[in-house]
Amino acid sequence: MTDVYMPQMGESIAEGTIVKWFKEVGQPVKKDEPLFEMSTDKVDAEIPSPVEGVLLEILAGPGVTVEVGKKVGRIGAAGAAPVGAPAQVPVAAAVATPAREMVAARSGGNSGAIPSVEELRRVRSSPLVRKIAAEHGVDLARVGPGSGVSGRVTKQDILTFLERKPEVPPAAAAVQSVPARYLHTPLPGQRSEPFSPMREKIAEHMVMSQAISAHVCTFFEVDMTRVARLRSKHKAAYESKGVKLTYTPFVMKAVVDALNEFPLLNSSVVDKRIYYHPSINLGMAVALDWGLIVPVVHRAEEKSLLGLTRALADLAERARLKKLAPEEVQGGTFTITNPGIYGSLVGTPVINQPQVAILGMGAVTKRPVVTEEDAIAIRHMVSMALSFDHRIIDGATADRFMSRVKATLQEFPESAM
Repeated sequence: MTDVYMPQMGESIAEGTIVKWFKEVGQPVKKDEPLFEMSTDKVDAEIPSPVEGVLLEILAGPGVTVEVGKKVGRIGAAGAAPVGAPAQVPVAAAVATPAREMVAARSGGNSGAIPSVEELRRVRSSPLVRKIAAEHGVDLARVGPGSGVSGRVTKQDILTFLERKPEVPPAAAAVQSVPARYLHTPLPGQRSEPFSPMREKIAEHMVMSQAISAHVCTFFEVDMTRVARLRSKHKAAYESKGVKLTYTPFVMKAVVDALNEFPLLNSSVVDKRIYYHPSINLGMAVALDWGLIVPVVHRAEEKSLLGLTRALADLAERARLKKLAPEEVQGGTFTITNPGIYGSLVGTPVINQPQVAILGMGAVTKRPVVTEEDAIAIRHMVSMALSFDHRIIDGATADRFMSRVKATLQEFPESAM
């Protein structure tokens, strides 16, 4: 008998939600055939069967959120008898932390310090525990780590904490409740729908990032005229090799060069220590009809422009087909997002934890520009925004990094094509 487990789909992902099972109990399944679909804040993915056999038991049904590494099903040899009807793991066993806990963590704790990613994970708990904490105005960040799995706060932990009757900081108590004037009153004919599992986790991850990092954004305008000409000149050659040449790979190459020069932006912060990553793993935000995911181009510093173009096209296509492997959404060290393909001029992206910076690209547009020779010329221009963690990255360092990216793009060498 082979156990099926909830896979790890990202270094900051502690759990995943079962969306659906492709097989019913008692049905045969082939090795590597899609077995179930899961959702996290980073990816929706179809998880393949690890072996060939018969699905004997489903331990977590659709809609259930399960911790990474927990058993979700069992597969037996052909002819084995199924255990029975699919079992439903109580949602309370492992659910996502509400955004308000993430915000509360910012002002909670005896030290008043902004918590680490690990600390925010530990305050995850069951709905019952969160209800008790909300009723008593308690920030769970002050209770954890608890006695549950991965340091989660259990019912007994919160009850023991309340018996000691600790003083609740006014700021933490204020976050726990919403003033009546801000409460929503449904209007006639108004339609509503619940968050999808992926949307719920995206919301959680975004609020968590804002609570952890001191976000600052710097904006640069880049002349992409040389890149536009190189792209036009070599577009047919790239298409003959099976890939479409866009502006994004040029930016990826420029970012790799800049990160080699400024490794601080290719690091992570853990417990007041800076960890520099040995490789540049570029996370590339991909918009889907049902959310946003960030597949990773690993060891980007080893790839040519053609290699980056191929990797980007492959990951984006398989992301839309839900065919990404777990390791392909793990290990990102720097993220690039390109809302410019939809016409956006500039934006302020949220840092993808546990990274310390993210680069946003606006639309590349032609417009009149005053050149260094005081002439007016039509140029291909783009606005870029770098959001960075001001805890470790100073404004001067961020701007020097962006100046390096800008210089590479404006003087992009044809030899790199």
